[in-house]
Amino acid sequence: MTLVYLFLRFGTRIGAPVALACAAIASAHAYDPADPEVRRAIHGAFGPGGTAAFQSDHGMVATASHHATIAGLETLRAGGNAFDAAAVVQFVLAVAEPYASGIGGGLLMVAYDAETGEIVNLDGREEAPRDYHPDVFRDDAGAIIPFRERATGGIGVGVPGTPAAIAKLLETHGTITLAKALEPAIRLARDGFVVTEPFARNLAEHRDRLQHYPESMRLFTRDDGQLLQAGDRFANPALADTLRRIADEGIAVFYQGAIAEAIVETVRGDHRLPGLLTIDDLANYRAVLRKPVSVEYRGYDVYGMNMPTSGGATLGLMLNLLEAAGYADLPHHSADAIHILAEAQNLAFADRNRYMGDADFATVPVDALLDKEYARKRAKQIDLRTPINPPLEPGTPPGKGPSTTHFAIVDSDRNAVSITSTIEQHFGSAMVVPGHGFLLNNQLTDFEAEAYDDGGDLVPNAPEGGWRKRRTARGAAAETEGGKRPRSSMSPTLVMRDGKPRLVLGSPGGSRIIGITLNALLNTIDGEMDVQVAVNTPRVIARNGPVELETPLYRDQRLRSDLEERRFEVLDIDAVGSVQAIWIDAEGRLHGAADPRREGLAAGY
Repeated sequence: MTLVYLFLRFGTRIGAPVALACAAIASAHAYDPADPEVRRAIHGAFGPGGTAAFQSDHGMVATASHHATIAGLETLRAGGNAFDAAAVVQFVLAVAEPYASGIGGGLLMVAYDAETGEIVNLDGREEAPRDYHPDVFRDDAGAIIPFRERATGGIGVGVPGTPAAIAKLLETHGTITLAKALEPAIRLARDGFVVTEPFARNLAEHRDRLQHYPESMRLFTRDDGQLLQAGDRFANPALADTLRRIADEGIAVFYQGAIAEAIVETVRGDHRLPGLLTIDDLANYRAVLRKPVSVEYRGYDVYGMNMPTSGGATLGLMLNLLEAAGYADLPHHSADAIHILAEAQNLAFADRNRYMGDADFATVPVDALLDKEYARKRAKQIDLRTPINPPLEPGTPPGKGPSTTHFAIVDSDRNAVSITSTIEQHFGSAMVVPGHGFLLNNQLTDFEAEAYDDGGDLVPNAPEGGWRKRRTARGAAAETEGGKRPRSSMSPTLVMRDGKPRLVLGSPGGSRIIGITLNALLNTIDGEMDVQVAVNTPRVIARNGPVELETPLYRDQRLRSDLEERRFEVLDIDAVGSVQAIWIDAEGRLHGAADPRREGLAAGY
């Protein structure tokens, strides 16, 4: 069955132009987004200006890449489940968005297993080497190495978790083999695809980091030595060979074999800031199951990812604070509503910064932080006349641009998967593993560079070495030991009602991820918006500091003046995040939304 028939038969917001685009995708497997007809077809239905979600009855995929969405959708149509489609999507994203995620990075997943009714937390976060230590980000003179410097090179590279996580996902919940899941990505890497304008712009903006590494520059430049431009065709045969090797030999070749050896050589041989990764660190890595965090919010059960990400617990605390402060009763985007929304985020971020980190290494009071009574006491600090005015969080990277990615998938059985995947900074460490075609993460820069508090004790998110028992893991992994995982803000989220999934969502965006996800969730539940409108709506972000208004809101002079009269510092921020979301209505119909801030696609059948 062709994709043309698929869309014409089941799509409710589809017509001849989109059918044309789907025909191009179906026939070529790697459509040309530079083709004006294809751009008009896809973006006219799903891109900027779209005000209604794509609807379908059976399955839905929403990603930040057209290639990944179509590959995931083909998997569902062929009889695969949402977990199979997630594996396919992740590998295709490794090819199509190498600057955002890949096999050299990590991921976090929250999912619903329709057969068992279980909420699954899968932690594929990167892990510190055994030889890491609290002063790893200090130079020989004892000064902290500036973030921009330590973000490039081997010192920030953690053990990649994405390959292990996807292998475990298929082993525990999938119906297809790892080799089968890799096929679309291998084909795309071998055949190539057309570079989009955001891809090219991102390359240009990060040339200064990539140019430290000849292998990285070779991958992303044309034969004439110039960086790839929009409209160029980009193929990655080295990555195709790497993925083929994993398909043929299994995941062990990545963590114990030839690929592992190449990773270690790249990290330890870095001429700028060599890292501490060893073969033993790679061989010891485990993707682990965790206990999910959850809160009840206005009749919905909101599930998130537990430590080492702060995302699930901080989002839950924000929702508790908003409920205690009566946020839902206020007019949407009124000054009072934004005041409370900002303060709830600020209070939650203050707790995040103080208490949260890898709970296998630090004691994190998650249950106490998510207690409703605690939120009621904290919410009493919110005064509609003036802000609490907490200090700025020190050392927070800007979190802008297309680094990190998120995708959401629901299948016909109503299995639901929410995955946020990353290599951290744009292009990660900027180091491509020679001969293998993939970038390594710089995820360990998410640790605090200043490892000690005023009392001389390690802060929860300090860089540390050694292996410790994975005490918060579930199942067999709880009996193993591993390295510390840096605190994340990634917030893959699943919203349930009456035991059934209703909303699947998440976003990239650095430390703004939590607030971005919160905005989209509130717009859908409290604002009762169509999920695409909820995703499109301008965002209000606060991270223990100023109120950040996306530009359309910032341009509201009356609103801004009202907030400034209350003594808020109000900042204008460009488009942030890339929420991919699926709403399941009371009748079971699927509504998919792709964020117009990034070239994504939500599609179903």
